[in-house]
Amino acid sequence: MIVQPRTLGLTVFDKVSLETLVQYIDWTPFFLSWELRGKYPAILDDKSVGKEARKLFDDAQTILGHIIARQALCAKAVCGLFPANSVHDDDVEIYTDETRSSVRVTLNFLRQQAQKASGSPNLCLADYIAPKETGLLDYIGAFVVTAGIGVEELCGFYERQHDDYSSIMVKALADRLAEAAAEWLHEHVRKEIWGYAPDENFTNDELIEECYIGIRPAPGYPACPEHTEKRKLFDILNAEEHTGVVLTENYAMLPAASVSGWYFAHPEAKYFPVGKILRDQVEDYARRKGMTVEEAERWLAPNLAYI
Repeated sequence: MIVQPRTLGLTVFDKVSLETLVQYIDWTPFFLSWELRGKYPAILDDKSVGKEARKLFDDAQTILGHIIARQALCAKAVCGLFPANSVHDDDVEIYTDETRSSVRVTLNFLRQQAQKASGSPNLCLADYIAPKETGLLDYIGAFVVTAGIGVEELCGFYERQHDDYSSIMVKALADRLAEAAAEWLHEHVRKEIWGYAPDENFTNDELIEECYIGIRPAPGYPACPEHTEKRKLFDILNAEEHTGVVLTENYAMLPAASVSGWYFAHPEAKYFPVGKILRDQVEDYARRKGMTVEEAERWLAPNLAYI
C-alpha cells in the first residue's frame, strides 16, 4: 500500500544535535578505518586487537566529548518528499506538485543485465516506484546530511599543534557522525515526515542491520552507480543553500563528512548492485541523459562489460 507523505516538499534541519547523533553511531566502520577488523563492541575484547581497539575507542570518546562540549562541528540536514511515478521502465518522473501535470526532473536509473537464475528479475531502482500507467500516486524522497562543518578548522588546530593523530581522529569521527545523521534522519522520515512506519521501534543495532522498511541508495553506489545523478538530487533539495554541502566537478561532496541519497518506501525495496552492463543499455542511458555515448562510458567505466 502506498502511503502519502505527511509532509510534502522540503524539511530543513539547520542544526542537528550532536548528542542525538552519537546514539546512532555505527562504530564498526570506525575501527575498519584504522585497519582494525572486528564488530563493535566485541572488538574491544578481541584477543588479537582488543587492547589497541579499546585505546582507540577511549581516545575517540575523549575527542568526541571535546567536540560536543565546544560544538566544534555542526551537523545540518535537508530532506524532501515528492510525487513521483516510474516511466519507460527505468526512469522516475518527479512532479512539481500533486496534480502531476508538470515534471520537475526525471531520474535515470540503470538495470541489472547479468544472467540470473530463472525467476530472479534483473532489478532497477525504478521498479520500486509505481508505473505512471497504473494510475497509482507514488512518492520518492531525497536527502543530504553533513557533520563536516567545522572539520577543516578543528583539524587545522590539531595540525598546528603537530598532533596528526587527533586530526585524523576528527575526520574519522565526523564521518561516523555523518552516517549517524543519515540513520537518524531516515528514521525520522519513516516515522514522522513520511509516516509510513509510525510505530517503528528499533534499537540502534537493529537500525544498523537495516531491519526497517525502505532503503536510501546514494548516487555513485552499487544500485545507482552513475555520479552525475547527484546533481539532480542536490538541485531538487537546494542542498547547497540548506546544508553548505557543495559538489565538486567530479560530484564528490564537500565537506567530505556528508551523505546523500534517495528514499524508497516500497516494502520490498532492497539494496543490490547493478553490476556489469552492456553497450545497448549504455547507449540507451546516454540517450535518456542527453549525453554522448563516450561521456556515458566515462562515468560508467567500472560497470562496463565490454571494454
